[in-house]
Amino acid sequence: MDGSFEACAEAARWLQAQFREQPRVALVCGSGLGALAQDVSEAQSFDYRDIPHFPRSTVPGHAGRLVVGRLGSAPCAILQGRFHLYEGYSSTQLVIPVRTLALLGVHTLVLTNAAGSLRPGLEPGHLLVIRDHIDLPGLAGRSPLVGANDDRFGPRFPSMLDAYDPALRRLALALAPKELRARSGVYVGVGGPSYETPAECRYLRRVGADAVGMSTVSEASAARHLGLRVLGLSLITNIAPADELDDDDD
Repeated sequence: MDGSFEACAEAARWLQAQFREQPRVALVCGSGLGALAQDVSEAQSFDYRDIPHFPRSTVPGHAGRLVVGRLGSAPCAILQGRFHLYEGYSSTQLVIPVRTLALLGVHTLVLTNAAGSLRPGLEPGHLLVIRDHIDLPGLAGRSPLVGANDDRFGPRFPSMLDAYDPALRRLALALAPKELRARSGVYVGVGGPSYETPAECRYLRRVGADAVGMSTVSEASAARHLGLRVLGLSLITNIAPADELDDDDD
């Protein structure tokens, strides 16, 4: 199981033989967000374990299923569950679904996640439309693009300027329900699985992050390498403990 072009092409051929219609937009559903697939019409469903080279989801709230059909008029693929470094997968294994769907003709990727707030006023139940990200595993050499580059995926040194498509971001901000209090900001991806310490949260806030989570950044990097348009959405589920007192402040 790897993220090579040959492996992803084999997975794409297997899926193409099953699909009634080729998807053009893909959505990756974060923890607890997979119910969106219930709104898909003309749906076809595939367990990850049946798709060649796909890893298995091991995290509660990640069903491990690909659902293909239509959301409104758009032919879509919905990934109910993703993979994480803390599950023991390599960074290239994390992005096998993104690469496979790009080879099938998907041109736009929507990444969703559940995240902790680092920003005052960004509360549980609010929506962060990702403007940019900080990829801590990637900066430490655990990017899915590390290693020999395969030009069939993309260039050796892809630009991450406007990694999250500005037009899609404006559209999401305009269409988000008012009760979500949507705003744009910076998401920081960490390796997990332990939650961040208060000191780590203070650090992440000081370097410019608005929300923190354990996913998304590898998929976004791989998607931009492939030339896909990317929209990132973080549902805020908790407030990270950045303001706890030090012991000597008791």
